[in-house]
Amino acid sequence: MAVTDAPPKIDSMSSGMFTSSSPDTKRVIPTNMEGKTKFKIVYVVLESQYQSSLTKACNAINEGKEGVAVEAVGYLLEELRNPEVFKQFQNDVADANIFIGSLIFVQELADKVVEVVTPQRERLDAVLIFPSMPEVMRLNKVGSFSMKNLGQSNSVIGEFMKKKKKEDGSSFEEGMLKLLRTLPKVLKFLPSDKAKDARSFMMSFQYWLGGSPDNLESMLLMLAKEFVAGSDISDGSIAEPTLIPDKGIWHPMANQVFEDVTEYNKWYDKEHAIRTGIDVKTAPTVGIILQKSHINTKDECHYIAMISELEARGARVVCIYSGGLDFSGPIDEYFIDAQRRVQVDSVINLTGFALVGGPASQDHPKAIKTLQNLNVPYICAVPLVFQSFEEWQSSELGLHPIQVALQVSLPEIDGAIEPIIFAGREGNTGRSVPLADRVELLASRALKWARLRDKKNAEKNIAITVFSFPPDKGNVGTAAYLDVFGSIFAVMKEMKKKGFDVGDMPATAEELMESILHDVTAQLSSPELNVAYKMTVAEYEEKCPYAKDLEANWGPAPGHLNSDGKDLLVYGKKMGNVFIGVQPSFGYEGDPMRLLFSKSASPHHGFAAYYTYVDKIFDADAVLHFGTHGSLEFMPGKQVGMSGLCYPDRLISQTPNLYYYAANNPSEATIAKRRSYASTISYLTPPAENAGLYKGLKELGELVSSYKTLRENEQRGSAIVSSIVAAAYTCNLDKDIKDLPDLEANPREFSIDRRDDIVGKVYQRLMEIESRLLPCGLHTIGVPPSAEEAIATLVNIAGIDRPEENIRALPRIIAESVGRDVEDLYRNANNGVLADVELLRQVTLASRAAVRAMVSQSTDGNGRITTVSPLMKGGMNFFNSMTGGSPVKKALSDAGFPKVNELDITPLFEYLEFCLKQVVADNEVGGLMEALEGKFITPGPGGDPIRNPDVLPTGKNMHGLDPQSIPTNAAVDVALVVVDRLLERMKADSGSFPESVAFTLWGTDNIKTYGESLAQVLMLLGVRPVPDSIGRVNKLELIPLEKLGRPRVDVVVTCSGVFRDLFINQMNLLDRAVKMAAEADEPPEMNFVRAHALEQAKEFKVSIREAATRVFSNAAGSYSANVGLTLENGGWEDEKQLQDQFLNRKGYAYNADKPGQLDLQTDLFKASLKTVDLTFQNLDSSEISLTDVSHYFDSDPTKVVSTLRDDKKKPSSFIADTTTANAQVRTLSETVRLDARTKLLNPKFYEGMLSSGYEGAREITKRLKNTMGWSATSGEVDNFIYEDANETFIKDESMRKRMLETNPNAFRDMVTTFLEANGRGYWDTSDDNLELLQELYQEVEDKIEGV
Repeated sequence: MAVTDAPPKIDSMSSGMFTSSSPDTKRVIPTNMEGKTKFKIVYVVLESQYQSSLTKACNAINEGKEGVAVEAVGYLLEELRNPEVFKQFQNDVADANIFIGSLIFVQELADKVVEVVTPQRERLDAVLIFPSMPEVMRLNKVGSFSMKNLGQSNSVIGEFMKKKKKEDGSSFEEGMLKLLRTLPKVLKFLPSDKAKDARSFMMSFQYWLGGSPDNLESMLLMLAKEFVAGSDISDGSIAEPTLIPDKGIWHPMANQVFEDVTEYNKWYDKEHAIRTGIDVKTAPTVGIILQKSHINTKDECHYIAMISELEARGARVVCIYSGGLDFSGPIDEYFIDAQRRVQVDSVINLTGFALVGGPASQDHPKAIKTLQNLNVPYICAVPLVFQSFEEWQSSELGLHPIQVALQVSLPEIDGAIEPIIFAGREGNTGRSVPLADRVELLASRALKWARLRDKKNAEKNIAITVFSFPPDKGNVGTAAYLDVFGSIFAVMKEMKKKGFDVGDMPATAEELMESILHDVTAQLSSPELNVAYKMTVAEYEEKCPYAKDLEANWGPAPGHLNSDGKDLLVYGKKMGNVFIGVQPSFGYEGDPMRLLFSKSASPHHGFAAYYTYVDKIFDADAVLHFGTHGSLEFMPGKQVGMSGLCYPDRLISQTPNLYYYAANNPSEATIAKRRSYASTISYLTPPAENAGLYKGLKELGELVSSYKTLRENEQRGSAIVSSIVAAAYTCNLDKDIKDLPDLEANPREFSIDRRDDIVGKVYQRLMEIESRLLPCGLHTIGVPPSAEEAIATLVNIAGIDRPEENIRALPRIIAESVGRDVEDLYRNANNGVLADVELLRQVTLASRAAVRAMVSQSTDGNGRITTVSPLMKGGMNFFNSMTGGSPVKKALSDAGFPKVNELDITPLFEYLEFCLKQVVADNEVGGLMEALEGKFITPGPGGDPIRNPDVLPTGKNMHGLDPQSIPTNAAVDVALVVVDRLLERMKADSGSFPESVAFTLWGTDNIKTYGESLAQVLMLLGVRPVPDSIGRVNKLELIPLEKLGRPRVDVVVTCSGVFRDLFINQMNLLDRAVKMAAEADEPPEMNFVRAHALEQAKEFKVSIREAATRVFSNAAGSYSANVGLTLENGGWEDEKQLQDQFLNRKGYAYNADKPGQLDLQTDLFKASLKTVDLTFQNLDSSEISLTDVSHYFDSDPTKVVSTLRDDKKKPSSFIADTTTANAQVRTLSETVRLDARTKLLNPKFYEGMLSSGYEGAREITKRLKNTMGWSATSGEVDNFIYEDANETFIKDESMRKRMLETNPNAFRDMVTTFLEANGRGYWDTSDDNLELLQELYQEVEDKIEGV
């Protein structure tokens, strides 16, 4: 910084509060106190619908003739986050008579309520807490009635609750409702004061559930009469609760609630439909789920708007509600008639909550079973609860994080789709108001889904959308590990069988691809790419309502993208009623300035024209996005809870969106679900195989085998060691083995232990490469794994302990049979102890043999599995005992482990049999066909099928997990191991602990591992996550330094845009943890967080708490640092450009004290990064590694840190690998080498890819491109990787010919990448190599141009 520069400033941040409404709008002050006793109530509620009813009730009392007057003030739970409001709340409770709370289910706010009410509880005349968290429920005090011992009480009520929980899993609220139903008349006659007080509580709950102003007036009068001293209230003024039925069918135009669906249908069809002009014979029927409290409190305006909109479009409606939070019963009773015929064509849940359990405790299996039985599309729309309409509209993040957790994440697990905001909250009255454009959209989408049920397949228009990333003709049909055109061909064959009109469908997948591309070798922008439709500018501007909005970024239409200069071009091909189109690119890939912007630009005209064509011209009944992933869901807009101005919402419009998504990527699938209203259908990634050894590595392996048999022969053993050392240098293993002797050393001078040590370390590296898992080839939709492929998956499933299933890993069982602990075996093998490297190899081979023996029992003559034969059921039966055990037992004995006990392996192999059924089951095509016929898509978790076999079978609507459930205890345990190994490795390499670690957090990784990397950050800080009373992780405790045994390590956490979208509550947790560590009164030398925060507080003139800001991400609605895009495009000036992009796009800070926004804090981001001496990322599954995708290097800050540090020293870089039970911590350079050896340079990998043709060739080039990405961001790529890759793909004439013929565009990109790597100084090679590359570039250019 120049001396004339002003000191750096932290950008000022607003309050960040979503809930900025004032409690004063909910305050009632009596104006006439003459002859009246005043009492004061304070209430806290989750939602605002009670505000209007309570206000009216209080005004009625104050205007009435009874001798009391009431002062009232209400608080929405979220308002308590504001320190000023919280102080006001404390003051109000301090002079209140009665406190009322309901649905207090947010832990940190529940703690605030307990903090304020507890010291006042004895003084208060009454405390009424309706269903809330247990610690809040314990505040209840109604005379002598309390719930202080909730959970242990022997009271009648407590026993009743326990009984109902045991009988049918009833939640607390459901139990209370059942008690009310059981004792409606008896309550008033119960003897004794205690029973009388219990009656008062239960009657209060009835009044509360009744919700109307009259009911609440009677409740307040009853409480005042019973418990407020000096009140003079006549019995006649307290009316009995006026209640509608606990469950029923409600309609605003009916003069009754219907409890029988036949009666309702009779009224609707014979009276209401005739009055409104609805043709009941042709009308689709939409089922609507309502919240009873809104009906009770007359806060139903938003419901009436939704009903009116649907009926205005000619639809019938059936609107149901439930008294509790379980809607499964009413659905079964009212959406299905007496003949078990489903009465509805689609369902909209307007409560926003999970189907069974609401915000408290959910029963997802029960919900899924109910929805499967109904088998219609199920939309869960969201009413704004914690924000006013204006607050939501102005928020870049969109929906409040607590609502995202409760009303988006949890319904998704039920199988809900399309979380569309349909209602807001009026700030002053708290009443719900419909959002007109959102209500219209919701009605349109629900009816589009409904029409898929009755429209004939032959008449349905289906738009299949493929992707092209990066935008190049050789990349059309991009999708993660998917043979896109082979898969589309398989899908269209099934569509033809089901009666869809597919026109003159090509006879092969290759012909299908050529018909869309027209000429595979053509440029994307060339006329050879098939043009399906030319859209004039006039037509575009007429049919695209937001066309003019795009001109700010792209100028007037048609622009230069997807355009011939006159018209906008829609690329693709129409076959009958099926359109296969190519989604346009983002458009800013080649514009360095756009890439640098911290926020993403709007879509370009060509992109908008494509989706306008799909919706308005082709008139698609559904669009199918094919494979992981496209650009639609990443367009600018709110994070969650789209408005009509958000581009994903504008683009997809009213069209049902189906999306084939890789099962291992639930996080980005969730973004597609929330931002583009996608219903995902999961597909398998290719089964992982062992990488094996090849070329020089294979020869080295053979030398090691020779040594094992001749090690004690002084002469021959020493000679083999010489050969091993020489071969290790040839294979560049010297870069991984620090103490490998030099080539001049004489092994005869070494002791046998030293020779064993050398060979053991080489052997360990070879086994690391050989056993590494890699997906081979590409998956085709609808093709389940072969038996051989299933074996690889099952071996990995068998390698993990599953304590929750009481299952031990197979390697553990085998190791124990020879008296060894598997953790000890892993540790020694990792350290290169020759005997243990060999034993671990034998254990691994035995595991494979045992699984193969099991699978072979179910394999048919074609090498496939149609039926799984039970092998282990009942353990070792009589036949097995006579023949030496089961085939599995025999296989283990033959592999050298005869002492493995059959009973020990039986639970594991019974579990593996179940997993085998899941692995080979196939519903990928079936799931799509069901969706196209307007049926419910069964939900299921996404993630790693090895860690979580429930991911299988595929073909399910993928979801993530409850964001408040992570990190789990198991994840914390694994994280502790990884952090200990990381710190040990760092201390061993550098002599000291790191002071600060730069961390990258990914959405998918944390879903797959249940928060392992999240927990790693907490463990570095020395902060432990603690679950609350209902199991959600949102509390923290500082681990004492004496227990920690080391300094607290500072962190700088860069969250991916996807992590930000899915886990903003966990970003809150991390920021609170950092602040907790920074504010701990500890010596700075033992608390690096505090040491750095103190320095930064002084530098920026802010508090230590504000200086302790360490959690960063993109701006809301933006994703990635765009480093990957820049490298894909080429033409970037220098590494500084990449580093500036990273700092500008990733420098948005999260602050737990000011939630609801991310503010650009570039100076603080830089100040935090300049203290970093270690960068760190995680690998968690075999399918995706460092060079498979650009994400990892896109977020790598290694060189950024070195330019920011005062000493310009490059930080150490480490990667944690938890892809197997044997967790490893390696340097980044070690991991890049391992990745290159097992993939890019491995014949098993590249031959597998080339067998997939056009798309496989692209996958090979992508690995090389991503390798260069690591050179650019970290400088940790060895020269030999480029040299060996050049040897493999360029200097081998037959190989380069195959690449050129398979996908010339991909081969040109490979040649360009080699030349660029040399030009930027990442690869030093010979002039001959460069001349050949330049010649090849011209040759491939000529071929592509047709010269």
